[in-house]
Formats: sequence, structure tokens, C-alpha cells
Amino acid sequence: MRKLVIVTLFAGLVGAVGLTGSPESAYAQAGKWGKAIKGQVIFAGAQVPQPQQVNVTKDQEHCLGKGPLLNEEWVVSPASKGIKNVFVWIATESGGKPPVHADLAQIKEKNVSLDQPVCAFVPHSTAIREGQVLVVNNSAPIAHNVNWQGGRAKNPGSNVILPTGQKKLVDNLKADKAPVVVTCNIHPWMKGWIRVFDHPYYAVTDADGNFEIKLPPAGKYHIFYWHDTGWKDGAKGANGEPIEIKADQVNDLGKVQWKPAG
Repeated sequence: MRKLVIVTLFAGLVGAVGLTGSPESAYAQAGKWGKAIKGQVIFAGAQVPQPQQVNVTKDQEHCLGKGPLLNEEWVVSPASKGIKNVFVWIATESGGKPPVHADLAQIKEKNVSLDQPVCAFVPHSTAIREGQVLVVNNSAPIAHNVNWQGGRAKNPGSNVILPTGQKKLVDNLKADKAPVVVTCNIHPWMKGWIRVFDHPYYAVTDADGNFEIKLPPAGKYHIFYWHDTGWKDGAKGANGEPIEIKADQVNDLGKVQWKPAG
């Protein structure tokens, strides 16, 4: 009788909210999901890194047509000290894939765009979900070479010439803890980063270092921060930082301090 009552109650919950029966859906309706994780990654050093001009050695007329090109290893707002282009994501305490909210289970945007309009990759840091297609465009009036390498068997990469007005579809990227670096052999200063995830709980910080990850699972997880110079807190950062995500709340981490190495 007791088992029958439990089954009946759960069936009533499913019927009331129109669930498919998946554990993630049941947890979501029962309030086991946070509303969001948000924060601002800021540079904790005394002196904010100053933008450095790139030495443009080819196609100067086009590449410098809108002004000097700047190195994007550190892009820090002088006003807020927020760091742009930081990848932020969560994983289980053992490093695995977190449960996914039913509203985020299906990929809604199939294509993710990467362009190179003026001799730099835009965006510089691109996060995608496994199953999405990376559309590499060349909207410039000059040819580019697109070379992407993951450094591991999961994403061995490739190397193609991309004439003006053309695009390359990359549809075989796999989730990995290692990033994929994208370069242009014709213009060797060009460099960008791609990270691939098997869940939707990731973000890239904006020009003021802000990020938001929506509908995360409640509970104890680890949160990770990585950008051009490597992990936040150096090698230790590869293990992430403990985070307890509260259900039905916006989990605001406030100002996340990134201390420069040394």
C-alpha cells in the first residue's frame, strides 16, 4: 500500500506539470534547480594589463584599415577591472557532466559563428555545446587559413584555406577538458580559443567580466575559470572550486578575483 501511494503521488506530479518522466524534469518542478549562477571575474593585480599592439607583417592595408590590432591575451576593462574572454563552467565534484534541466536538454541554436573580418577572430573565445556546428566565416576581402587543433585524439583538428566570402562548417568537435586553439598561418598573430562542452552550463565573460549560467542543478559542484593565460589560480585551478548551488535562487558569486601569476 505504501509503495502504491508513493507511485500515485509521483504520477500526480508528472501529470500536473506535464513532465516526460525524466529525473531532471521531476527535480526541476520540485525546485531542485537554481535560477542562475552569476558573477564578475576581475583582475586582482595592482596594475591592469595595458593593450599591446600586434606586429602586422602582411596585408597591412586591410588588417590596419580600422586602426591598430591589439593582442587579446589580456583584455581588461580599466574602469571595472573586469576580464573579458574568460570561460566559466561547472562540473560534478568528480569532474563529470552535471544533470541538465529539461528546458535545456535540447540544443536550440544549431550553429555557432566564428568570423575573421579584420585579421582577428571574432569572437576571440568561443564556447559551444557538443552537437552544435561551428561555422567559420571569412567576411574579409582577403584569404585566410583556418587551422584548429585540440591537441588530443578527441579534437585532432584540421587546416584549410578559406577564400574571401567562404565558410567552413566544423561539425565534429567533441567535449573535452582541453581547449581547441584556432590560428591563421597566413596571418600568424591571429589566435582564438574554442571550448566544447557536453552540457549547457558554461559562459564566456563579457567586456566587464560578467557571466551568467542559467538553470543550473542545485547541489554541490565545482566551478572552473580558464582563459588565454591558463587556469585561474594556476595548476590548482584545473580542479575547479567548490560551489554549492542553491535551489530557486540566483547564486551570485560577486567579484571573482583573478590574481596574476607571480
